[in-house]
Amino acid sequence: MPIRPYRCIYWSRNRVDGTADDIDAAIRSILVSARRNNRLLGVTGALAFDRGLFAQLLEGEIRAVEMVFEKIQRDERHGDIQVVIFGPAPERAFPAWPLAFLGRSQEEHRRFAEAGDEAGASAERPDARRLLDIVRTLAVDPDTDA
Repeated sequence: MPIRPYRCIYWSRNRVDGTADDIDAAIRSILVSARRNNRLLGVTGALAFDRGLFAQLLEGEIRAVEMVFEKIQRDERHGDIQVVIFGPAPERAFPAWPLAFLGRSQEEHRRFAEAGDEAGASAERPDARRLLDIVRTLAVDPDTDA
């Protein structure tokens, strides 16, 4: 019987200081290291970034998801982390993607903003299913994204 995956969905505030280029470089750094590390741990998921907020979905074996999330909690680029959900999932939403990414096009910005604005995201925490649906719809395949 296959092991049931665990899912963690969280919001955090971007704590990267600097210009838009500095923030873009930090995002690229996050994507490169997370994709490498997630692949090694068997963790899959997606990262969304917009208006100073991160939203991420992690999925995999419980200990691997916990390890990745603990590392994120210690990462100074994330602040005010709010867990939306952590628990068993019926299946992986991103079974082949170590870390899909969304956050560049106008449509991605509009859809992500609908999930909660900068002030409301941590206070009202959008529904996990809605966030999952947005991430599934807009995620960029890591093999085609830098």
